Amino acid sequence: MGQVTTSMGQWMDQTSRSWLIYRLTGSPLQLGVVSALRGAPILLFGIVAGVFADRYGRKRQLIIAQNVNAILNLILATLILTGRIQAWHIFVTAFLAGTVQAFQQPARQVLVSDLAGGEHLLNAIALNSAAVNVSRSIGPAIAGVIIQAFGVDVSYYAQAAFYMLATAWTIQIKVPESQVSVSHPRGLASQSFFDSMREGFAYIASHRIILALMVLALAPILLGQPYTSLMPIFAIDVLHGNAHTQGLLLSSVGIGALLGALTIASLGRKQGSGKLLIIGAAGFGLSLVLFSRSPVLWMAMVFTFLAGLANTSYTSQNQTIIQTLTPAVVRGRVLGVYSLDRGLVPVGSLLAGALAAWLGGPWAVTIMGTSCLLLVIGVAVLKPELWKSKLLPSSEKTTS
Repeated sequence: MGQVTTSMGQWMDQTSRSWLIYRLTGSPLQLGVVSALRGAPILLFGIVAGVFADRYGRKRQLIIAQNVNAILNLILATLILTGRIQAWHIFVTAFLAGTVQAFQQPARQVLVSDLAGGEHLLNAIALNSAAVNVSRSIGPAIAGVIIQAFGVDVSYYAQAAFYMLATAWTIQIKVPESQVSVSHPRGLASQSFFDSMREGFAYIASHRIILALMVLALAPILLGQPYTSLMPIFAIDVLHGNAHTQGLLLSSVGIGALLGALTIASLGRKQGSGKLLIIGAAGFGLSLVLFSRSPVLWMAMVFTFLAGLANTSYTSQNQTIIQTLTPAVVRGRVLGVYSLDRGLVPVGSLLAGALAAWLGGPWAVTIMGTSCLLLVIGVAVLKPELWKSKLLPSSEKTTS
């Protein structure tokens, strides 16, 4: 429930913030800038947040981050309500919200592992992904309806309420003492902060399959996922709609992503297949190309649905395999690196905004999808063992 409410706020923010800045400035480049500012802190602090999660406790870190997020949304909503909102307010709060999210992501992901344990880890991660994608399918539509009916300020007040609810759920979590001792051994506390960080990087570098999975996770997200930041262009200029149209497009992404998460959860041990992972990543790039060429709303929604389906299919498998293969004592730091995917999306959004300003939104997404597809094909050719391998061990007991 904490994941659902937090993700609801995040997806509503994506719709509301991009709509607000585009209405204020009318600039496709500014869409990329605000998304980049939202994601840059994840690149700057994501790894640090993973170290904090391993050293000082996931639950405390999560509660603090959610409360700060609620405060930021209340400030932004009040600025809009009073008519004092300016572009720089949107930029500053985007950066601060991204900083908070950087500390939320690894803490929440590792907490799932702490609570579920090795026996149920695969389905727990898939369920967590499903919760994210329920919010992804509902959040943008809710934001679009609220913006159209009441204004952007009400959308941000609603987001603040969601973060408060998330904190109410998180407070009730009780992490088993046995898991605390595994996740936070005494030796870690005596280790310096930078030694802890270095140990996480060393683990990734020394395990080639983890390193390959990291590349496959992060690169397509950088090249392809920023298409969502250009949705106002498609909604207004291509499909001649409004905020509700944007919400429909993003909701179709979320519905596809939810179905993808549930499909992966139903596969059981088969989700360790490298073939499924490569096919999902390649399908994501191809779906973006087809979406960018769609002239009508229903067709665009079909291909955004498929993009969400393919994207979640391969990212859920990727995270499952990484968490399963990584020992609990370094899992926060490894997932801190993995959480850079959230930061790479806005960095890619800056590039996407520049491409859209130069070539237009449809051609920008065509180039992004093609680049993603070619990269995945390159990984499959250069790393044939990834395509051929069964990546999960035969027994989940190895995860502890």
